[in-house]
Amino acid sequence: MTLSPQPLPGADAQSPLQTVDRALGILLSFNEFRTDWGVLELAETFGLTKSSAQRLLASLAAQGFLRADPWTRRYSLGPAMWRMASLWERTGGLARLADTVLTRLSQETTKTTLFAIPDGAYVRCIAAIDGLHGPLRAHPLIGDLYPAHAGATSRSYFAFLSPAERRNLLHGRPHPRFSEHTEVDEQRLEALFDQTVTDGYAFSEGEYDPSTRALAVPVLLGHRPVGSLSISESKVQQDGTDLMDFLTQLLAAAHELSDLLSNKTTAPQRNWRHGKSLSNQTRPRTKA
Repeated sequence: MTLSPQPLPGADAQSPLQTVDRALGILLSFNEFRTDWGVLELAETFGLTKSSAQRLLASLAAQGFLRADPWTRRYSLGPAMWRMASLWERTGGLARLADTVLTRLSQETTKTTLFAIPDGAYVRCIAAIDGLHGPLRAHPLIGDLYPAHAGATSRSYFAFLSPAERRNLLHGRPHPRFSEHTEVDEQRLEALFDQTVTDGYAFSEGEYDPSTRALAVPVLLGHRPVGSLSISESKVQQDGTDLMDFLTQLLAAAHELSDLLSNKTTAPQRNWRHGKSLSNQTRPRTKA
């Protein structure tokens, strides 16, 4: 279920700033359910006159932000949006946005932190910060692929897809065994996904990399996962802490990253040392 667009500010005013606000509001109204607009439909939805709606759509199309279908006279996103998105990714994009959150989380937990996004039947690490005890591996983590069936980093993302979407991605694919802890049976994998949704997090020890353990949570936009946030450590590391001790900090960091991705600026400030927001977030249930 999606929220209906609200009337645009200063719907029929003529000032340049109000025109910019209205144009940006139209671009932001596109989503997976709303892929095009007609002039009358846009005018009625946003409280515009027909002439204002036509001028806004035509101006955005002239600059390439929208594309007008000559047959249906409906407007969809145009090639300028692709160029902007590509430029954003080439100049750091999601990784740069996540770096501050990952750095602070690593400092508070002393663990390696990692943000991964979907890549087919894998998640791909796009940002990582080494923990107090140094790198987990001899090579940089950025660019590593984590298969859906092995490890908390990937399971915390795939668990929150719909069963049908997950089945389309994973059913019938070979599931290599990386260690004695790797689960390859599809029914038992589905049970692990279900448990992850129930718990709100995933924990693994030696499932993908036999020498590491990880705790991970999904990064959500609304109810849809867009990636996973993890803290990891070497299995031989003995510093008197347990990854589960940092679950609340990890959840708080995932919420902050979600806020950044959705451009929310009113989220409560996080109290990272105590792993909760200043609005008295309660500690989630953890495993015994």
